Amino acid sequence: MSQQHENKTLSLGETIEEIMNRRMSRRDLLKGAVGVTSAAMLGALGLRATNAAAAPTPALRFASVTPTAPTFDDVVVPEGYYARTLIRWGEPLTTSAPTHNVWEQTPQAQAEQFGYNCDFVGFLPLPFGSNVSDHGLLFVSHEYTNPELMFPNYDFNAPTRNQVDIELAAHGVSVVEVRRAYDGTWNYVRNSQYNRRITGETPIRISGPVAGHEWLKTSEDPTGTLVRGTLNNCAGGKTPWGTVLTAEENFHQYFGNLSKLSSSDPRVAVHKRYGVPAETTELHWEAFHARFDVSQEPNEVFRFGWMVEIDPYDPTFTPVKRTALGRFRHEAATIGIAKNGQVVAYSGDDQQFEYVYKFITKGTYNAKDRKANFGILDEGTLYVAKFNDDGSGVWMPLVYGQGPLTAANGFTSQADVLINTRKAADLLGATKMDRPEDIEPNPVNKKIYIALTNNSARGTEGKPGVDAANPRAKNRTGQVIELTEAGDDYASLTFKWELLLLCGLPSDESTYFAGYDKSKVSPIACPDNVMFDNAGNLWIATDGAANGIKYNDGLFVVPVSGKERGHVQQFFSSVAGSEVCGPELTPDNRTVFLAIQHPGEGGTFESPVSTWPDRVGLPRPSVLTIQAFDSRVIGS
Repeated sequence: MSQQHENKTLSLGETIEEIMNRRMSRRDLLKGAVGVTSAAMLGALGLRATNAAAAPTPALRFASVTPTAPTFDDVVVPEGYYARTLIRWGEPLTTSAPTHNVWEQTPQAQAEQFGYNCDFVGFLPLPFGSNVSDHGLLFVSHEYTNPELMFPNYDFNAPTRNQVDIELAAHGVSVVEVRRAYDGTWNYVRNSQYNRRITGETPIRISGPVAGHEWLKTSEDPTGTLVRGTLNNCAGGKTPWGTVLTAEENFHQYFGNLSKLSSSDPRVAVHKRYGVPAETTELHWEAFHARFDVSQEPNEVFRFGWMVEIDPYDPTFTPVKRTALGRFRHEAATIGIAKNGQVVAYSGDDQQFEYVYKFITKGTYNAKDRKANFGILDEGTLYVAKFNDDGSGVWMPLVYGQGPLTAANGFTSQADVLINTRKAADLLGATKMDRPEDIEPNPVNKKIYIALTNNSARGTEGKPGVDAANPRAKNRTGQVIELTEAGDDYASLTFKWELLLLCGLPSDESTYFAGYDKSKVSPIACPDNVMFDNAGNLWIATDGAANGIKYNDGLFVVPVSGKERGHVQQFFSSVAGSEVCGPELTPDNRTVFLAIQHPGEGGTFESPVSTWPDRVGLPRPSVLTIQAFDSRVIGS
């Protein structure tokens, strides 16, 4: 997500029309197509402007907000709505936690305060099993830290031990109880029994096929089953049994000194494939913690890059890293229940030219016994996607002993396949994508929507070229793919797909909005997190628009069926230097929670480019609420 912004100049290789022509020829659709318009070609390809089979979508009635320049330092919502900050970095979650003071920070205080750089936001009603919309738990992940914005006089080359330990405590997850008051405003409940911080030091159990593997054993944990902390927690997913899955994304950046290991060590190739730095890291954590120095603890890196399951309803629950879901730079793990009851989790690997995955459990979901589902993610099959140019696709199993996943290629067990998921997907010939971010099933139409943020390296020298699913070279603005599982069954192993959006400025000829009139859509770039409202509309939060189209990031909505399919409308514009994460609606769809991550990135403590949200001092990553003054459904 946040640490891979694209800022190179767009230079298209093939035009969109040329790519579509190439794909059409493969489907024998070019007969008689000479002279047709791009719109007609798109229609012939099934990149449709409408979906007649889908139920009509209620109209969205808000007036789109005007995009703001990257230097604009305030949030913007539509007329009739208001935004209010709910909780900020450093807010005390317990009565014993001190009020945040940037001049007197300690790791102990931060471990009881709201963490930094909010990303995933999940609302879980209280009590469990209810559908209430005015009382619940917020589960918020904290992806990374900006020490240059956290600490006065921060030295990038020589951070202090106290600063490093505060950063460790600011990572992870916050669980906090929230309530909506009679006047409609939201507040968090300090010292709630549910409030909890899970940090870079919290003990976490390792489960599934990789637990106990030799490469997960360290001097601190010779069993390979218990790890300290979770890091770079990005997007996530809520399970039907009330737990939350939080993704460990850019974990590689915390580990340094790979070059000090012997090149003959088989672990080195794996670490390189995952991007572990050869020398010291930018954060310099390894200067104070041996576990982040690969030359001292070569196996510690293997203990990160997993999906972590947490029960927010039980503050005594020990988090669990579910290794059966594979190891990569996870972006989300969103859940669908297959027709036969199997649980299916979709996830992306957020780096240029990486892959789209799904995991299908061996067992089936038990709706009558919540805790019976707590181990269901430990057994099943991980699959990686291949997108064919003709609009078809297949999920290929990553199973030891099948195809090239054998000892001849360095795999001796299923645990090996899961530790080195990327190599396994390489060998199977999966489709290299433009940074797969959030991937979510739409509960209304059962289709899967894949946000691909950008890929400025696509089609450049020595890099993979364009393909039908990733049709633009030097892609700075990203796309959204709509995937239809065969039989509308999440457990299917084949699918159809089409491009829903090719993002960017509507005036750019390379953009596409499901066939909708481009003169009527809002500019959008770098789709990242997605969600769906009760009508099945797709909501998109962006990350990197300032580099892609010179506007602040925002929140957008687009209908996926009916006459308005493809009509992108901007609902929210964020502040200078930030990205927009979350987003999350209450069950009644009358409140939307948004995480504003790294406001003011690009500045420093001494020279800030943002003072949001408090307008004094330094910027603070926060979660805000957006509501209508008349309490109507968001967007209606």
